[in-house]
Amino acid sequence: MMQLAKNKLISSRWEGRQMSQTTIFLMTKISPEVEIKMPMEAFPPVSADVSFIYDSFPKYKLGADNQILEEPVEENQGPSLKDVIEQEASNLSDQHKRISVRDLASKFDKNLAAAAKLSNEAKLRDVASLEGHVLLKKLRDALESLRGRFAGRNKEDVEKAISMVEALAVKLTQNEGELIQEKFEVKKLVNFLKQASEDAKKLVNQEKSFACAEIESARSVVLRIGEALEEQEKTSQASKPQDVDGLIEEVQEARRIKLLHQPSKVMAMEYELRALRDQIREKSIFSIKLQKELTMSKRDEENKSRLYMLNGSEALGSYLQVQPCSDEVPHVSKCSIQWYRLSSEGSWREVISGAIKSIYAPDPSDVGRILQVDIVSNGKKLTLTTNPVQPVSGLGSLVESLLRKSNADFNVVISQMNGKDHSSHSTHSFNVGRMRIKLCRGWITKAREIYSPSMQLCGVRSDVSNAAKALFWQARKGLSFVLTFESERERNVAIMVARKYALDCNVVLAGPDDLV
Repeated sequence: MMQLAKNKLISSRWEGRQMSQTTIFLMTKISPEVEIKMPMEAFPPVSADVSFIYDSFPKYKLGADNQILEEPVEENQGPSLKDVIEQEASNLSDQHKRISVRDLASKFDKNLAAAAKLSNEAKLRDVASLEGHVLLKKLRDALESLRGRFAGRNKEDVEKAISMVEALAVKLTQNEGELIQEKFEVKKLVNFLKQASEDAKKLVNQEKSFACAEIESARSVVLRIGEALEEQEKTSQASKPQDVDGLIEEVQEARRIKLLHQPSKVMAMEYELRALRDQIREKSIFSIKLQKELTMSKRDEENKSRLYMLNGSEALGSYLQVQPCSDEVPHVSKCSIQWYRLSSEGSWREVISGAIKSIYAPDPSDVGRILQVDIVSNGKKLTLTTNPVQPVSGLGSLVESLLRKSNADFNVVISQMNGKDHSSHSTHSFNVGRMRIKLCRGWITKAREIYSPSMQLCGVRSDVSNAAKALFWQARKGLSFVLTFESERERNVAIMVARKYALDCNVVLAGPDDLV
């Protein structure tokens, strides 16, 4: 607010000085064409204490309704009022958290001195305004005396100069009114700053009294703590002999217990217990191995007595195939086959939809589960059972490394499309991303679908070559593919990565009619 009042006073003072210079300019422009010699008494004397700070005259012109118009003068008057206010606001916002009461009082005193300075400048401005009125009056009288002596164009110039002087007088009067209002605002600001300074001083005194009271309180607390420390030191010195005697007794008791227990024998017993634990662990591992071998031998004996048997490794990355045990039994192509997935407890079994062929490649979801296959031949039903499907070492770490990326690319060949054999055996890119799966060859995209409940992904369940390298992917209803990968490892990794990304999107990827 003070900065705004100061800027207004400076602006008013500048206009007063321009008016003073304008009067001299009009005196020099009365008659540029005719040189007239006038007696000295025709021009009233100008006050000797009038001073001009510029060596050039401002330019004016007469507008409509005899209005004095000042031509713009290019002059660097410093930053604008808006910039000054923004700068002051930023300074205040930087300092409002760290300013103290004493600094606030000092700032009020400085502002009060600045307001008093503005008041003094306003008084000086009153004197300059009075001199302007006197000078304009004298100039108008001189021009009135000249108007009766001239005729024609010179008289019109004189009348125009008189109208300009009268307009300047009106403008000066308006500036005086604005100056009176500014003086009132400055006085109001001075009173406000005086009151604020007194309040700040009162607040400083009050804070000072509070600080003194807190210092006295802290001093009394320090004295009490010192007395308590002295008393504690005296008590500890008195109880020190008793503590030493008690410590000696505890040490002696510890020595007695140590001699009774004989630590060397205890350590020997610990070593014996550790060796016994290792032997028990080895025997338990050996017993589990024997149980597995016994179960497999029993199953082999049962399979020998049966008409069909399962051939293949019971692990992820391989495939199982139903084969006849002799040439006398019907071929598997003439039998009805259905594969099942047993629950972990073995209480119920789940039908693997579409797995009705003699070959089945375990899916990553089959790891740790027992598989069964029902074979119906000549009206007789035969069931073959496998051991739990074993995982592949190193597969989990590879999946974790791929999950840290945004997507994973695999080279595949399209074996079937919508249940029909695909004629082209060109290599395609199977891209598994966080939000979608895309199958393309170069710039040509075969399918690109986001994870949705209609999407299906599992190991192939049809009788195709390289079943352990193939998977079934239904992008959407009416569009499905059987894709063959370069290796069994890549096929299983692609299934696991895709299912993890789909699960992050609240979608479960499984085979047709699988229980999820």
